[in-house]
Amino acid sequence: MRQSMNRRDVLRAAMAVTVAGAVPARAQEKPAIHIVKDPNCGCCTAWAQILNDDGFAVTFEHSSEPALTRFKQRVGLPKNMASCHTAIVEGYAIEGHVPAAEIRRLLAERPDAVGLSVPGMPYGSPGMGPESDRDAYSVYLVRRDGSVEVFSHYPAG
Repeated sequence: MRQSMNRRDVLRAAMAVTVAGAVPARAQEKPAIHIVKDPNCGCCTAWAQILNDDGFAVTFEHSSEPALTRFKQRVGLPKNMASCHTAIVEGYAIEGHVPAAEIRRLLAERPDAVGLSVPGMPYGSPGMGPESDRDAYSVYLVRRDGSVEVFSHYPAG
């Protein structure tokens, strides 16, 4: 018995193959995060390694302090939210030692914002010493108008 397919059947089959093939590929993609940092900063490198170990595709750009400051201003980070390095992931700015889980939450929720910041360099934040002995710190969501709100809080450990 001979069976033939019409154009609609061919299109449905092609779409099913495309969707089935795309879902696993998307699930396996690593979010690309580009870090702009001082070339001599060890804590920035430690944070990058934590992100890499958590499944991010990490790249670096070394920058002088004046150029890094201008970069922070260009991406819309207020001075009071500054830290030692700035990263870009899927259009969001990530300032300082932001935990990988908070970056993933940001990417899942996709708020209308500049990005996240952990201002300063709190002890025990990722790349800044043991989490078990950390100082309390907050991760801030930086809005496009420059306002900030607590995105998450980490108590002292």
